[in-house]
Amino acid sequence: MLIDAFFEKGRKFLGCKYPIICGAMTWVSDPRLVSSIGNAGGFGLLAGGNTPVEIFEQQIIETGELTDKPFGVNLITLAPVYKDQLDLVCKLGCPVVVFAGGIPKKDDIRKAKKCGAKVVCFAPTAPLAYQLIDRGADSLMLEGSEAGGHIGPVALSVLIQQILFQVDAVPIFIAGGIATGRMMAHLLMMGASGIQMGTRFIMSEECVAHPNFKEVFRKAKAKDAIATPQFDSRLPVIPVRALKNEGSVEFAKLQLELLSKLDDNRIDRLEAQFKVEEFWVGALRKAVLDGDVAKGSLMAGQSVGLVDKIQPLVEIIEELIGDAESELQRLKRTFNQNASSGT
Repeated sequence: MLIDAFFEKGRKFLGCKYPIICGAMTWVSDPRLVSSIGNAGGFGLLAGGNTPVEIFEQQIIETGELTDKPFGVNLITLAPVYKDQLDLVCKLGCPVVVFAGGIPKKDDIRKAKKCGAKVVCFAPTAPLAYQLIDRGADSLMLEGSEAGGHIGPVALSVLIQQILFQVDAVPIFIAGGIATGRMMAHLLMMGASGIQMGTRFIMSEECVAHPNFKEVFRKAKAKDAIATPQFDSRLPVIPVRALKNEGSVEFAKLQLELLSKLDDNRIDRLEAQFKVEEFWVGALRKAVLDGDVAKGSLMAGQSVGLVDKIQPLVEIIEELIGDAESELQRLKRTFNQNASSGT
């Protein structure tokens, strides 16, 4: 297949059949989903989030028992348990470590690599991309603001031009707003080593998300997935893209309440930021596991407007590969026709 040539770099880096990554989603990316992604030929990421170390260790071990295919872990550098999680993944020899949520220190990158891990870092801006490579990152993840959950400030179309077209020192994976094989084909042709998706994989049969959660996704349009605002720079919250509901309103109220406490010195900024993340973890669990789609958090990328059915993971992967290959073949015919006609 034509697509094999475009998969070569990503395959070599991740060690899987298809360099299609399932993004780490709190309460969603559990051992079953991650192992199923690997067994279908893709690459799954366990979500570290703020998971207690002993539970995270159980999840890593369980995933390894469910698949003999490689998988990685995603660590949030701002999480209170981050350092302990990093010690854990080094102890267990996890092959791929993704640092997210903040810029990892050079020592942390070096520590992960010393334990044999390949390190992937999110690059939200061009200057940070070069800085992360200097710090030792083995690969970069470019995630546009179209993505779901915690998002960066720049659209994918701009990140592609600023970073993907300029950087060739390390493999680069692309995320944000991707849900089809045709789109994947074009990203691979532009130089991406692979893609990452989250929203599309929530609509898999193997995903633990409550039927209510999936049904909301099925009915949603792209414009329904909106980013939360930041009311005041004193409380620098990372924007979260989610489907608007009562939970979105509650988050706005929480920000105003925390700002009032900051004004009165009843809380410091670090504690306020922790309260924000605590809200999202609880609200997301309420929606994903309990099915409370009114007050829980419905984190979703704008690609939610492109998914309208629940499918087995194998079928999703096969569809992505088939559509990507068809698009590459179509473009090849177009190029050949233009070349033969002299246009």
